[in-house]
Amino acid sequence: MIIRGFLRLIATTLVLSSFTGVEALPPKRPPQPKPNISLPVQPSWKVFTAPDGRFTVLMPGTPTMMYQTQKTYMGEIDLQVFVAQPPKQEVAYLVAYNDFPYSYGQMANPEEILRNAQNTALKTTQSHLISQRSIRSSNGHPGREIVYVNAGGKITQDRMYFADGRLYQVMAITTRKQQKTLSQTITGYLNSFNVVLKP
Repeated sequence: MIIRGFLRLIATTLVLSSFTGVEALPPKRPPQPKPNISLPVQPSWKVFTAPDGRFTVLMPGTPTMMYQTQKTYMGEIDLQVFVAQPPKQEVAYLVAYNDFPYSYGQMANPEEILRNAQNTALKTTQSHLISQRSIRSSNGHPGREIVYVNAGGKITQDRMYFADGRLYQVMAITTRKQQKTLSQTITGYLNSFNVVLKP
């Protein structure tokens, strides 16, 4: 089970930036040497550790944290979202998680939680599933990777993990064009996510 409205929150708070083109001016008489055009500043990737220490991931800069409480049939559930968006790139990197009440988290079937999370993500964003596969975190927690595209052409790569009563979602949202150029970067980002086991 995933919290309803989760992806609506992401959709409303994430506005993927568009490139601003540099318009070339016609040469003057006599032709001037070409000016130095500075390339977009590449983001500085660094390890981000969650405030509670329960996950680490490489992020392009310091992510922005968003917090929301959702009312569910199990009671109030807190949703945390961490978002980083490099300048002049049509991509957003985010990690979101929610904790389930202890009794539910202990009894729940991880596969059912992951399946419900996938179905809700597709339904909420009105997206078409491109691919799906079962995965495991680096320390063995069950997970699922899905790739889907919405009507606006935004592609989301989403890795979900269920660990210690918590559902994690590690996502990269981008355009088709940007996905081709950032494919290796996105894979590296997704691969860098680690669940930190409770002591």
